[in-house]
Amino acid sequence: MDEILEFLACETPLEWIDCALNNQSVLLIDHANCEKKAASTAMKLLYRHTSKAELLRKMSQLAREEILHFQQVVEILSSRGINYVRIAPSRYANHLGQLISKEEKSQLVDTLIVGAFIEARSCERFAVLAPELDRQLQKFYRGLLKSEARHFKDYLDLAQRYSKCDISDRVQKFRSVEEELITSSDSIFRFHSGRPATKNF
Repeated sequence: MDEILEFLACETPLEWIDCALNNQSVLLIDHANCEKKAASTAMKLLYRHTSKAELLRKMSQLAREEILHFQQVVEILSSRGINYVRIAPSRYANHLGQLISKEEKSQLVDTLIVGAFIEARSCERFAVLAPELDRQLQKFYRGLLKSEARHFKDYLDLAQRYSKCDISDRVQKFRSVEEELITSSDSIFRFHSGRPATKNF
């Protein structure tokens, strides 16, 4: 966790944690959506970059793990009588995605940096939520920490591998936006949403 906390510019606001604990159905539904989207992103990278052996190796493993996590969350939803309904996504991934370069030579590196931030924030939130949850979710979220931390590292390592220069400045640009998304007021509650604008979600 030290490496992840050093990578992120801020920790999750306490208000978000309180909101998550009071809206666990929405938390779990959106968590399932996040796992499904993560698997989809990995698969897209596999299709688009067939000549990059290390990317193929790491993204194929990541896609398998994310689909397994999706299945596990869906099973938890079912066991709790929560319907897996469609909900609107948060602003988080979309806003980070808007920073991705339109130039093909930079697009892959930026996409991988975004992946690193999403995985790092997920890991940080699993860690802060786990002690506050019931035994089943506590065990599950703590079990996800290792794989999510590895996913963060894989994305970041791949971004540097496929960049022709040091990515530190580019990472900092994404870091600043990510911090703003987490600390600023957010109108809807989701797994990666910002500071709750209201207690009514």
